[in-house]
Amino acid sequence: MPNRSLTGSPVASDDITPESVFLKRRDLLAGLGYLGMAALLPAQANAAGPAYVAQADRANAPAWLRQKIAGRKGGANTTGESLTPYDSVSTYNNFYEFGLDKEDPAERSADFRPDPWRVTVDGLCNKPGSYTLEDILKPHTLEDRIYRFRCVEAWSMVVPWLGFPLGDLLSRFDPKAEAKYVEFTTLEDSAQFPNQKSRALDWPYVEGLRLDEALHPLTIMAVGVYGRSLPPQNGAPLRLIVPWKYGFKSIKSIVRVRFTATQPRTTWAMMAPNEYGFYANVNPAVDHPRWSQARERRLPASLFNPNWRPTLPFNGYAREVAGLYSGMDLRRFF
Repeated sequence: MPNRSLTGSPVASDDITPESVFLKRRDLLAGLGYLGMAALLPAQANAAGPAYVAQADRANAPAWLRQKIAGRKGGANTTGESLTPYDSVSTYNNFYEFGLDKEDPAERSADFRPDPWRVTVDGLCNKPGSYTLEDILKPHTLEDRIYRFRCVEAWSMVVPWLGFPLGDLLSRFDPKAEAKYVEFTTLEDSAQFPNQKSRALDWPYVEGLRLDEALHPLTIMAVGVYGRSLPPQNGAPLRLIVPWKYGFKSIKSIVRVRFTATQPRTTWAMMAPNEYGFYANVNPAVDHPRWSQARERRLPASLFNPNWRPTLPFNGYAREVAGLYSGMDLRRFF
């Protein structure tokens, strides 16, 4: 595979997000009588945020992982943008296993147990097996990766993830020549994921990538954010990050990795195929059936400062990844 830059496309300095105190969403909406507009605004968690941080730090970091994180490689902020505050990153989340509201993952994840953790690797590979999280991480040096994160709902962040190249992990399992895709599965455990008792989705959550997408050096397996282990609401203890795709492709709390010859049947592509395609590359020219994708709200935002900005093709990483889709009709294969 040819070497590719990890920088992404720069953004003008006057588009940066200020890291300042902002109004708590529910209080603002209640005061103005706009509770029906809640979906338009991010969770503002000034008071609750630090408590969630403390909870995540206590619950998510066995000694061996804290030591590994301490030895990580730093990474420069190559996006040209300010980081989204941790309070927004850790309290404005889509993680339907905990609930459908953005606040639910942070508020309902106190009983989640990311340690011990095992990952099953199977399918078309020569070294299948069941691996502990420590087995998975042991050979890899962790590094900071600051990426844009764009949700299909048209909000976005700039997040300092902590992880390592997914391709380095997959190569350890020696994929067979006929393997063309990789499928990932989230933990199914309604005792820890209360919303799995509902029929909100067809559990467990499944996502997938073409093998060349998975091997691309921008694709990482993340175990942390903001220099600490992942809190449950952000996908502890192991999640995917594919920065040029919409966020729902970056599956959380992974317990299975399977190599396949055919395209995996992924959760959202099965639930609503007219709205969520398998590829899910960020494309401002292809609207969601219910809203435009031409622009996005950079968090933190508020009713009076929605922080809209143009959406970049491939989320700003076109230079690095557009070649993966040469000759494809990106309007059809969305």
